[in-house]
Amino acid sequence: MGAPAGPVSRVVFRCYQELNDFIAPQRRKRDVALDFVAPTRLRHLIETLGIPHTEIELILVNGRSVDLEYRPEDGDRVSLYPMFEALDVTPLLRVRASPLREIRFVADAHLGRLARWLRLMGFDTLFRGDWADSELVEISSREHRILLTRDKALLMHRALTHGCYLRAQPMSRQLDYLVIRLDLCGTMRPFTRCMVCNGRLDEVDRARIAADLPAGVLRTQDRFWRCSSCHRPYWRGSHYRRLLAELERLCAPSG
Repeated sequence: MGAPAGPVSRVVFRCYQELNDFIAPQRRKRDVALDFVAPTRLRHLIETLGIPHTEIELILVNGRSVDLEYRPEDGDRVSLYPMFEALDVTPLLRVRASPLREIRFVADAHLGRLARWLRLMGFDTLFRGDWADSELVEISSREHRILLTRDKALLMHRALTHGCYLRAQPMSRQLDYLVIRLDLCGTMRPFTRCMVCNGRLDEVDRARIAADLPAGVLRTQDRFWRCSSCHRPYWRGSHYRRLLAELERLCAPSG
């Protein structure tokens, strides 16, 4: 027979904002009591609720900031807050050791169109449809990239520090959500990356690229760019104005 379990302890959780989307409807926006046997870590209890730790930026226990490795005690009150990418919370201890210095992404197999739009906005975004979950986690951890996924279980991987859960919905709504959540409008550099391969775009002389362009484009355009990786040519045609209008729509609330 194994050793008897220790006494049962209880903590009370309160989840804020979009973290409520991960828990059962009857538990949302109210105190949630959770029983456990010590010792355990807060990370485990949070994921027992169904919340990936990558979705949390700040944890307060009895009003004091702690990290995921905190060992809860009987009677603790735990407040969970989502990511504060656009807010100054430097006086508090955040769940991850430091914010990303440069926002970069790696996207799972379901988010190819979203990856192309993030590249259009100028964000370094890796995507391949055949990467396994373990490869996505390894790339995210090694290169300090935000992992974008529709798989909640994937975001619970212990090695991940930055991730974002995207619901199964039209790509435009996924992009709207990501732009607001990560305050992307302030750091985007539109039309600086290849939408196809993620390479950087460099402006090139007309004479150097003329052989790769249709005659009609050469007659109507005078500025050209080429991807430094796949060498695909780019110019500001009618598609440019359409895409620019969509970016302006995305960022209209923030000016």
